[in-house]
Amino acid sequence: MDSEYYYSNDVLNPFSLEQIKEYQEGRLKSQLKYCYSASSFYRRKFDEIGARPEDIKTLDDLRVLPLFMNKEQERKNATESLEKENHPFGTHLCAPVTEIYLTGTTSGTTGTPTFSYTFTKNDIERIAKGLGHRFAFNGVKKGDRVLFIFALGIYATTMSLWGIRNIGALPIDIDARAGSDLMLKFADLTKPKFMATTVSLAEYLIGKAQGIIGKDVGELNLYGLMLTGEVGVSIPEVKKRIEDAYGCPVYDYWAPAGHAIAITCKSDEYSGMHGVSPDLCTSFEDIVDPETKDPVPIEDGAIGEMVVTSLKREAAPLVKYATGDVIQVFTKPCPYCGFPGKRIKLVGRSDDMLVVKGVNIYPAAIKKVVESFTPQVTGEMRIVLDEAPPRVVPPLKLKLEYGSQMREPELDGLAKEIGQATHDQLKIRPSIEWVKPGTLEKSTRKTPVFERRYEK
Repeated sequence: MDSEYYYSNDVLNPFSLEQIKEYQEGRLKSQLKYCYSASSFYRRKFDEIGARPEDIKTLDDLRVLPLFMNKEQERKNATESLEKENHPFGTHLCAPVTEIYLTGTTSGTTGTPTFSYTFTKNDIERIAKGLGHRFAFNGVKKGDRVLFIFALGIYATTMSLWGIRNIGALPIDIDARAGSDLMLKFADLTKPKFMATTVSLAEYLIGKAQGIIGKDVGELNLYGLMLTGEVGVSIPEVKKRIEDAYGCPVYDYWAPAGHAIAITCKSDEYSGMHGVSPDLCTSFEDIVDPETKDPVPIEDGAIGEMVVTSLKREAAPLVKYATGDVIQVFTKPCPYCGFPGKRIKLVGRSDDMLVVKGVNIYPAAIKKVVESFTPQVTGEMRIVLDEAPPRVVPPLKLKLEYGSQMREPELDGLAKEIGQATHDQLKIRPSIEWVKPGTLEKSTRKTPVFERRYEK
């Protein structure tokens, strides 16, 4: 990667980390002043803590502020704005409703959808530059076709289409709900160089391609896969399985609500998602303890829940928004490509965290252990919950698919090996229920990690 091309904002490329911090702080002051003047919600939050926007001059000042918002508060804001202002965009909306240019909702898988992806024309043009640069970082160029398979329409992922078009590439966008036949036939017909989708769907298509288009996914001759929405690429066995099938590199990327725009590089080992647009938010500069919500110092390897504050947004800027995403922050340059900025690894969702005998466990950590036993297992798994989380009465129950070459008399021994590895790495010893290969259904969107028996 050319050192002059690390960040989406050209101004930042020659900057040191300290100069980037100063640039962020300049934008922070303007953003907070704007939010206070334009939003009844933000005025109330500042007034409740006895502070004014002008009191916040540095990122250190920002970190010690209490949290203003989370998903629950965002839903309350939407309810209040519906009742009082006849729109669903929330009382934290700062721009006039007539200036909204694009909107999209969250998936609603954990509750009522929120219009978190609400932008003015200036917002989406600014964000699109970062979204596009994220793909260009790993080789997408003007004229390249990008097969883009997500739930489209009013959903959040639609905003990435602006990024692909921003760099002159052509998205071939297909709604994931259209079915694998259409997805694979379009992939074969349009000859894309890249594909962007979820980890689940990329794996799902591997088993479907031969029967639908008469060829394996490797014969699509893709140059790269951009995957998002799930923890997976950070697990070596998952990354290798997908790369071997498609015959190309796999990248992990994200941009929750258009913030924290990041992508991995071409490193074989997972080196974290590289924050290519630090001028747009403070996401990798502000993390808190997932339970206490106390600030966590930003240092190499630090783990905490990501807190978002927008730095240049008009429609629905976020201030001290607890995302629920627990991340690990890396402050040293990338050992593979030399990227000098912050990098992060997604540890898990705070609302997915389980507590087993006082030990905090994230599903991604369990899956990493399970995947290390492939091909003795397929890698497909469910965490079985008999009661509502987060507390789990031991033992934690896992439902696993055994590999096609395994014989049933061997499964007890394999269960003991997995149990010991889980105990060694995570300090818990699960009970394992074996099921045949192909029993656990793969999803064309996000494969569920939990089997919630208490809801039945």
